[in-house]
Amino acid sequence: MKNFSLRIDRETLEKLHYIADAEVRSANQELLRLIRRHIALFEAKHGEIPLDEEKKAAKE
Repeated sequence: MKNFSLRIDRETLEKLHYIADAEVRSANQELLRLIRRHIALFEAKHGEIPLDEEKKAAKE
């Protein structure tokens, strides 16, 4: 796991916490869920995103 810092305005953060509470998740879990869903939608449209390890293996 890596840590990631995010700058977010107060109103957006409060709304994120509201949604997370309604879904019985932490704000962190809610963000991860949203990010993963966005990645899945992007990859469905554009193909799988290669990771650094996959790029290195493809070159060998």
